[in-house]
Amino acid sequence: GHLDGHLMVLGKVVMAAWDLSVAVEDLGADAPPITVSVTSDLHIGGVILKLVEKSQVKRDWSDHALWWEQKQQWLLRTAWTLEKCGIQADAGLIFMPQHKPLRLGLPNGLNLRLRVCFSGPVFRTVLGICKMLNIRRPEELSLLRPVEEKKKKKDKDLSEELYDLTEVPLTSGTHYDIIMSPSTNHMSRPCLYNGMPAHFADSPKTEKVYKMLSVSQPAPPPEAIAKLYRPASVVDKAHIHSRWLDSSRSLMQQGVQENDRLWLRFKYYCFHDLEPKYDAVRLTQMYEQARWAVLLEDIDCTEEEMLLFGALQYHINKLSLSEPQTMTSSPAMDDLDSALQCLEVKLDGADSSPQDMLLIPTACEAVITVYFCLRPKRLTLKGYKQYWFKFKDASISYYKSREESLGEPIQQINLKGCEAAPDVNIVGQKFCIKLLIPAPEGMNEVYLRCENEEQYSRWMAACRLASKGKSLADSSFQSEVQSIRSFLAMQQTNPNTHNTHTDDSTSINTHSLVSPRYSKKYKAKQLTPRILEAYQNVAQLSLTDALLRFLQIWQALPDFGISFVVVRFKGSRKDEVLGIAPNRLIRIDLGVGEVVKTWRYNNMRQWNVNWDIRQVAIEFDGNVNIAFSCVTADCKIVHEFIGGYIFMSTRSREQSNTLNEELFHKLTGGHEAL
Repeated sequence: GHLDGHLMVLGKVVMAAWDLSVAVEDLGADAPPITVSVTSDLHIGGVILKLVEKSQVKRDWSDHALWWEQKQQWLLRTAWTLEKCGIQADAGLIFMPQHKPLRLGLPNGLNLRLRVCFSGPVFRTVLGICKMLNIRRPEELSLLRPVEEKKKKKDKDLSEELYDLTEVPLTSGTHYDIIMSPSTNHMSRPCLYNGMPAHFADSPKTEKVYKMLSVSQPAPPPEAIAKLYRPASVVDKAHIHSRWLDSSRSLMQQGVQENDRLWLRFKYYCFHDLEPKYDAVRLTQMYEQARWAVLLEDIDCTEEEMLLFGALQYHINKLSLSEPQTMTSSPAMDDLDSALQCLEVKLDGADSSPQDMLLIPTACEAVITVYFCLRPKRLTLKGYKQYWFKFKDASISYYKSREESLGEPIQQINLKGCEAAPDVNIVGQKFCIKLLIPAPEGMNEVYLRCENEEQYSRWMAACRLASKGKSLADSSFQSEVQSIRSFLAMQQTNPNTHNTHTDDSTSINTHSLVSPRYSKKYKAKQLTPRILEAYQNVAQLSLTDALLRFLQIWQALPDFGISFVVVRFKGSRKDEVLGIAPNRLIRIDLGVGEVVKTWRYNNMRQWNVNWDIRQVAIEFDGNVNIAFSCVTADCKIVHEFIGGYIFMSTRSREQSNTLNEELFHKLTGGHEAL
């Protein structure tokens, strides 16, 4: 008897056979699909076996899998039956390789063609790319769709140069599976041959590519820089940040096709465990991303900072061209900050002497002019008032005068968890410290204006230590003061030195070292001597130290590490911008272009995404609740940024050789992952 596709034969149930047609990508677009006879209880692996037999093509099919076009999903669970997958005769399946070529743009502008995984989550694809390019800590990077430059008709013939690495034998299916087991890991230091991974040392062609990855490239001429896309506003930046791919889904599921173009960029601005000896590519690409952020005005900086950035680029270019480079080896570093601390101690000569240790204060007192504001305003001197300040342990107290400092303060402010940012203009003799102090409703701002460099260096060092909960008695106080002094010294120019490098003034390509705004504002002959003056302060640095110094100044900029999204807060009628930083969220009013509120992750209790109405709701300590819907980006992007930063903060030095991929997906995955 025949009953619902089941046949009874001698008392056993036998499933009815039906035809399934599958297109085989390798046979070409015009080839007809292959039809195989199947039953609903046949598993996916069995379908693949039948397909391969019927195709009569002898080749290695191990990387192939079935892609279900209508449902936009891969059928990777080969033990599942057709019935369990929900596949019937009308399913349009395609049998295709899981690894395909992709054109990848790197932070330094290099374009590579390499074979990447199209079937696993993008997070895994990035692991594979970084393993191949020898970039450790791949969780800090991700892929985004490029911003296309508007090309004029006559520029058409300038096709970009592509370096083909599709033949580099590193992307077998097993390579990706190994990463899953915590014991063997891509965090571990690679074995290097002639300073490069074995798969690059194979041929002169690949060696050349590795050199381009690991050594900074000279800046293009100013005309080329001027043609590149520059975001004109915070909303423009928000549109760029809406282009990040979803880490939880595969390239195929996000509409990326073979040979499409994507960008690889650092996405999370917390750089962990930096070791110059092993991280040549990582450090160079980090520097390139920072350099282009400065050159394309993606991040604002003062004129003095721009000149120092210019001088460092000039120095780095010179060193990169002059000799074969190996990054100097230094002990394993917890993160960029400690790398820079080591560097600062080296730059300042010897460590502090025993006499210095005796001079370390337990309290600081001084008259400081203070400007209080609960929102940043355009600073004028009128807003400042003078108070007598006392710094003790990790808090500051202030009084109307020195005489009153024996009694009760007007207010005492605990600085633990605060942020201290410099607001300095050396030429104008302005030495301010901007303090963001945690408060239940967000962050309060206090500006301290110091009298001079010396006072500024000590107070800034004290604020930085206090923010980490350390007191002035901490052994690092003196080296922190020294580091700030040397940093200020680098920004000072010495008018007597600019004749010493007359040979440089002809070779220096000044307008390629500064952003178009300064190129328009000054002629080369005005800029060149100023960049060469700044160069005197950095000319002694090694290549590694110069790269780290550039990154340090970048990290000290007020807008460092902020990704923007246009949102609509619940109950509000206008669009606003949400800034997502490594340790906080910022609400920016577009009308005045100012920060209205700041919320820190360490005060966050929980966050939820309502995927149906595309709304993100966050609860902070002290019953503070916020909710917003996303205008420019998918709310998955915001969810992933917040979860990603929280994941980054869980990494520790001890476990630097493992990556808890499961935790990353738990914190960043969409509703399918929860």
